Amino acid sequence: MDKHPIESIMTTTMENIKDMVDVNTVIGDPVQTLDGSTIIPLSRVCFGFVAGGGEYSVEGGKHPMQTEEELPFAGGTGAGVTVHPMGFLVVGQGQVKLLPAQYYAPVDRIIELVPQLMTEIKNGLDKLKCDKQPQPAPPPPAE
Repeated sequence: MDKHPIESIMTTTMENIKDMVDVNTVIGDPVQTLDGSTIIPLSRVCFGFVAGGGEYSVEGGKHPMQTEEELPFAGGTGAGVTVHPMGFLVVGQGQVKLLPAQYYAPVDRIIELVPQLMTEIKNGLDKLKCDKQPQPAPPPPAE
């Protein structure tokens, strides 16, 4: 049994979409920097697909292309893909940071800076704690 023409159209379109949209489109290839950090690009990928078709005949007689067993087929497909860069994952120096590609509101920037602020506060408290520890008395001057 032969494949119906719409199956061939859909198969071809899906293979082409599969080639366009793979994991490397969403999570890009990592890039090494000189300081040893790794930058990984992140994207949002959206795609749509439509296929349709049908067989038709002419009322009151035979269509010139019509054979005894099959009707003429008309069909088509369409697909669209959009890729939106979302940000970059930066891994290095014992930490992981997400750098967005664009900021939508000041609140986004504040939320992004909270982990850095917490680290700064912790480092400041640790330094203050070290400064408040009693220091050994200096030795008496030699006479």
